[in-house]
Amino acid sequence: MTTAFLLDTSFLITLVDDRRPRHDVARKYFEQALANGAVMFVSSLALAEFARKQAVTDLPLSALRVLPFNIDHAIASGGLASAMMPLRDPDDERATVLTDLKLIAQADCERIPHILTEDRRTLAKYVDRARTEGVSQCRAVVLADGFDSCWFNDGQTTLPLT
Repeated sequence: MTTAFLLDTSFLITLVDDRRPRHDVARKYFEQALANGAVMFVSSLALAEFARKQAVTDLPLSALRVLPFNIDHAIASGGLASAMMPLRDPDDERATVLTDLKLIAQADCERIPHILTEDRRTLAKYVDRARTEGVSQCRAVVLADGFDSCWFNDGQTTLPLT
């Protein structure tokens, strides 16, 4: 079974900048996805954020499937925001959380099981929170946790033979 990933802005930045501490982890996920035939989606929202500081053409666009933000995503995003914004931590920037919720809604609408991110502080936190609340099915794959091939096997880890 082939899996799929939605790549967020922080993942994209880390992937193309070899000076970032987790570049090798991002590269490993990217290469493994290519090797396994896993579809890598990138939201038009993430591309817009990326384009603020760097040319989108710096990305390996031929390996990515661009996912436009459409009306179904907007409707799902509105419902998710209604459920999750009251649970927002006071220190979390409102605009950032709303954008993250849009990405989560896109992943859920398109049945993309995983979001690859370097952002544990907001995106991964709200992915986990939305799962706990029962309003999302996707999971965050955080680069700081290192590479784990289980994400290419429905989250199943291999057990060492004893």
